[in-house]
Amino acid sequence: MTSGAFAVLATTREVLDRPGLGPHLLAPWERRRLDAVRVPSRRDDVLAARLLLRLCAARLTGRPPEETGPAQHCPECGRDGHGRPRLPGHPGLGVSLSHADGLVAAAAGPGRVGVDVEPAARRPGPLPVLRRLLPEAELREAATDPDPGPALLRAWVRAEARFKAGPPGAEPVLLLEWTDRPRAAVAALAATAPPVLLPLAALPGGAAPAAD
Repeated sequence: MTSGAFAVLATTREVLDRPGLGPHLLAPWERRRLDAVRVPSRRDDVLAARLLLRLCAARLTGRPPEETGPAQHCPECGRDGHGRPRLPGHPGLGVSLSHADGLVAAAAGPGRVGVDVEPAARRPGPLPVLRRLLPEAELREAATDPDPGPALLRAWVRAEARFKAGPPGAEPVLLLEWTDRPRAAVAALAATAPPVLLPLAALPGGAAPAAD
């Protein structure tokens, strides 16, 4: 078990290549959602992100990955299976996940957490859209850069991480932002506990599939 909030960033392939990890760790409702994803690369991203979330929750709680599956409930529509993830039986802990084009990130910690990852080459939407979503001060700062694209992307992942750690107006969150150059990724972690970045190797392994 570990204290504090942490995030792990990896490629989809790095997660799926770890021994013992696979769809057998997912709950039935997660497998149904996974089966509905028709694009193979996106399906792999979704699977890897959910597996990485389990590994982060296992490190935080000290429980094996097969016992750290998240639940999701949407307060707006009242349905299960989507919305902010949570760990059943651990109301004081927060978890979050993100995936994008072969990249995955997950986070866990006491209190609220939110994580977001994007490919470093991606550029967020047009300025009229960004003005509705990003703080004006961050937009002005990005506009002073000769190439505002990277600065806008960093502002975007910060905003996404803060949103996932929501709700707005609650206890302020601390923010950790980083660029992973080997993986060509930009990511951010928002948390109420001091946030740190951990390598994939710091997480426990997965469980072997049950024999037929």
